Amino acid sequence: MHTAYISHDEFLKHDMGPDHPECPARIYAIKDQLIASGLFDYLNQQQAPKASKAQLARVHSEEYIDWVFEQAPKSGLIDLDGDTLMNAYTLDASLYAAGAVVAGVDLLMARQVNNAFCNVRPPGHHAKREGAAGFCIFNNVAVGAAHALQAHGLERIAIVDFDVHHGDGTEDIFKDEARVLLCSTFQHPYYPNCGADTSNEHIVNVPMSAGSDGEAFRAAVSDYWLPALERFAPQMLFISAGFDAHREDDMGGLALREADYMWVTDSLKAIAAKHAQGRIVSVLEGGYALHALGRSVMAHVKSLSDL
Repeated sequence: MHTAYISHDEFLKHDMGPDHPECPARIYAIKDQLIASGLFDYLNQQQAPKASKAQLARVHSEEYIDWVFEQAPKSGLIDLDGDTLMNAYTLDASLYAAGAVVAGVDLLMARQVNNAFCNVRPPGHHAKREGAAGFCIFNNVAVGAAHALQAHGLERIAIVDFDVHHGDGTEDIFKDEARVLLCSTFQHPYYPNCGADTSNEHIVNVPMSAGSDGEAFRAAVSDYWLPALERFAPQMLFISAGFDAHREDDMGGLALREADYMWVTDSLKAIAAKHAQGRIVSVLEGGYALHALGRSVMAHVKSLSDL
């Protein structure tokens, strides 16, 4: 079995304008680096399906889903929240992005692959039950986690999020769902300016100050995430894999390097091997410095694929 690489050409058509950092080139930067490194040919390449409205409705209200469909323009751009825009292809891209994570879950549960990386956009972890935000329309990782719970009957799901921004949408969706453990590191204070005060048995938020480097990140993971994950013993692990905490990414102020992303992936793989039959679905979130993004995802996928 291999690592699945799940993507779709429709992600290249979702375009929020020439100056927007969440751009189609992100998909190319990742795929090109994987090809150049020789990793791509070893991956189980899959085309994402569209998520259904029923799958979205496990984590979003039907009113919100209908509103997104109604907003979708036939041409031009429309603004959903100030920095999240839709063009004529965005709705389909959003459905494929959520569907990629659902497909990853199904592949793992059918034991067709060891784990999966979903190279998708738009990202998802800021999308709340009732709203779009922060470049995100549907919460891709939440849709996949809910699918694992409801379609496959799993009882303990873990989501870890190392994006530079707190995944407030994921927290909003699962804040009262004890079957989902959410572990997050993020720069604080920083957009979306929340999460630092949230704490309960299934939400482990670790805010980090601007300038924090790999040593600080590894300490946060070792001291907080890994003990919580051991206690929880998840049956499947999801990664909200944002790479904008990289030292070269000016969307944030943290200072991680490729080696830190490989280290955290190795650490999460050990948890998954012990408790979850190795099942990990990783989902692209942020990462806007294209060269750093490509190198960081390569390190992440290299760890996932044992190459």
